[in-house]
Amino acid sequence: MEELDLSQLGEERPSGGDEAQLKAILEAIIYVTDEPLSAQQIAAALGHPIDKIKRILDELVAEYARPEHGLTVREVAGGYKMATKAEHHEAVRAFVKKLTPPLKLSLAALETLAVIAYKQPVTAPEIMEIRGVQGASVLKTLLERKLIAESGRKNVVGKPILYKTTKEFLVQFGLKDLSELPTLKEFEELGRMEVVEPDPPPETKAASEHG
Repeated sequence: MEELDLSQLGEERPSGGDEAQLKAILEAIIYVTDEPLSAQQIAAALGHPIDKIKRILDELVAEYARPEHGLTVREVAGGYKMATKAEHHEAVRAFVKKLTPPLKLSLAALETLAVIAYKQPVTAPEIMEIRGVQGASVLKTLLERKLIAESGRKNVVGKPILYKTTKEFLVQFGLKDLSELPTLKEFEELGRMEVVEPDPPPETKAASEHG
C-alpha cells in the first residue's frame, strides 16, 4: 500500500467546525495507513489542536468497540491502528488460510523471537546459550521480516551486536508497548498458530502412535 501524504489532507480539513467530517477523515487515515499514526502526527498534518484530535480519536475507539463492528480502532505501538477484533481472529484466520498460504514462522524463529522479546537487548551468543543451538540464519530471517533490529553493541570482548524487538513486532502481535507482552505460555500459543511443522515420516508417526 502506498504511503499516505498527510500534509495534503490539511487542505481538506472541515470548515465551520464540522467534527463529523473531521471524524470521517480520521477514520479514513487510520484505515489506509499501514503504520500506526500518533495523535500528534495527525494533529500536526491536519492543523488541528492535539486535544481535539485526541478526543475525536477516543470517540472512534468507543464507536468501534461496539459489538456490531468487526473491526476495532486501538492504540498500538504508540499510534492508532485499525484491525479485526480479537473475538473474530479465528474466523478471519480460517477464511484467510483458504485464500492464501499462511505466514510461516518456524519453531526456531519463534523461540529466538521469544528470547529477544523477554531478554532484550540481547546478543547472539546469549541467545545461543539460552536456546542451546546456533541461530544465525534465524536472526537473519527475523531481521528481514523487521521483527527485530540491531541495538548497538555490548561493551564486552568482541563487542557483539545487541538485538531488540521492533515497532513491527508490536504491530504484528497487537501490543501497545512491551509492558503488554503476554506470558511465555501465551506467547508460544500466539506463535504456534503461525507455525507450520512438517508431518513426521510414516515410520516415526507409527512409532509414536504405539508408544
